[in-house]
Amino acid sequence: MERTRLGSSGLYVSRLALGTIPFGSGGGFEKIAGVRGSDAEYQIREALDRGVNFIDTADMYSAGDAERVLGEVLGNTRDDVILTSKARMPVGSGPNDSGATRYHLTRAVEDSLARLRTDHLDLLYVHQWDGQTPITETITTVNELIKAGKVRYWGVSNFNAWQLAKTVYEARLAGLEGPVAQQVYYTPEAREIEYEIIPAARDLGVGTFGWSPLGEGLLGGKVRRGRETPSDTRQGAGWPEPHVVDWDRAYDLIELFDEIAAGLGWTIPQVVISWILGRPGVNGTVIAARDPQHLKADLEAAELELPLQDRDRITAASQLPAYYPLWHRMMTAQDRPEPAEAEYYREQAANVFGEQK
Repeated sequence: MERTRLGSSGLYVSRLALGTIPFGSGGGFEKIAGVRGSDAEYQIREALDRGVNFIDTADMYSAGDAERVLGEVLGNTRDDVILTSKARMPVGSGPNDSGATRYHLTRAVEDSLARLRTDHLDLLYVHQWDGQTPITETITTVNELIKAGKVRYWGVSNFNAWQLAKTVYEARLAGLEGPVAQQVYYTPEAREIEYEIIPAARDLGVGTFGWSPLGEGLLGGKVRRGRETPSDTRQGAGWPEPHVVDWDRAYDLIELFDEIAAGLGWTIPQVVISWILGRPGVNGTVIAARDPQHLKADLEAAELELPLQDRDRITAASQLPAYYPLWHRMMTAQDRPEPAEAEYYREQAANVFGEQK
């Protein structure tokens, strides 16, 4: 398993992280979770045996039960992994049961540590922007948690590019530790982060990990045009994510993945994950599965190299429009291109404007 340096930190993590959203049960996650005990132990063991050293969870997964199960099964392997969790989302009905405030983040981290049976998180993600709390309060709070030894590094998740930039620069102005990583939604069907979010992270020295590379099961191979999706899958169970804008485009892409997978003797998820791992500016992605065989196949994807012609077919077929100001910059300002966006310029030129790469 290839390792990647996380942002401007000196921390090295595997390019695949094991996600634990299928662990535990409760809190509205019943239809997509349920992994515990020996099944959870198998996932941890299989991931570690494949070279994964990055494990991802969140306090909201199954209302904290995912963390509880993870804490039970990690045991003496705790120090073998980079353990991350997230906080900010609502975990109760009270006015202070959510947010990136000092009150909520401090309590959330302490609760997570108790459930995980550890004294520190290697990486804490602020799970979403808090539009009501000054970002300086959030930055100061996380730094207090770092000084207290409860957190080693921190990052953000689901931030806009301007929010990421504001966070980084406010931390720098205050002389405090800023985020070293971001976790964002990224699949070949949903490439919006290429416009601003990944280039911002590259320029700021922040690492990028994707979450849900299979689009919450959309690209798992079970969702097909004109067919009913099996009820034992996340999409068949009525899970509300992802937000698909163009279903015809999504089905076209799924059919393309199926064609490529059949030609290579791979699974559709392996094609998707391999494409993601080859994308510019992407350090890695978080995989998660309930089925042991699905997990094994997803882990194997890290060792598979998608042929260039197939990679280019997916990139061209899934290319999003060149929104303003990107199209204007590409037409008028390529005498001084931006390095953080250079690869995306070339793809847009080839796939939208019809120019040569």
